[in-house]
Amino acid sequence: MALPQPPTTQHHQHAAPAPPRNGFGIAGFVLGLLGLATSFVPLIGVVAWPLVILGLVLGGVGIARARRSGGKGLAVAGVVLSAAGLVVCVLWVAVFSQALSDATPQLNDLKGQAGKESRVVYEISGTAARASATYTTYSGGDSSSNKEEITKLPWTKEVTVTGLLSGAGLAAMTGPEGGSVTCKISVDGVEKKTATATGASAVAACNF
Repeated sequence: MALPQPPTTQHHQHAAPAPPRNGFGIAGFVLGLLGLATSFVPLIGVVAWPLVILGLVLGGVGIARARRSGGKGLAVAGVVLSAAGLVVCVLWVAVFSQALSDATPQLNDLKGQAGKESRVVYEISGTAARASATYTTYSGGDSSSNKEEITKLPWTKEVTVTGLLSGAGLAAMTGPEGGSVTCKISVDGVEKKTATATGASAVAACNF
């Protein structure tokens, strides 16, 4: 005869409820992290502005909601990261503004020189009976060169240059008879260079 079995007791295990998630805090943390990472790159840092601003807003909302949903740590971290990224963005703006402020006078000066006229005077003097002159002007990346035979000294040539004058040159060479030549270049009445050579086929070169 079978003995009666004791009644079995069934134990039901209930899974612990998942902790509530703070979506705003998580979003603020992610945006703050991305904003801070991109804020250090000068050109890409433009993208950091909306990221850090949204990170501050969402992180602040996440802190406010943390009383009910938890996740305050991520929300606070998002606010801190976003604030740091915003500081970096503001510093970049200050740097760029200062650089632009420093460059503006130079740009204005270049614009003013673009329409400026310079008076370049080439002069050759000396005892040589004959000589030759080769004179060159450099302006705005272009150059203009000319050559003249001289039968009587002193010799003078005046050239008006429009735009930025970057340099000028003058080479004076005596004839086979010899003698001396002295070259001189002046710009707007200011002497820039002078040189002297003596002998047959001697060359005096002035460049600046």
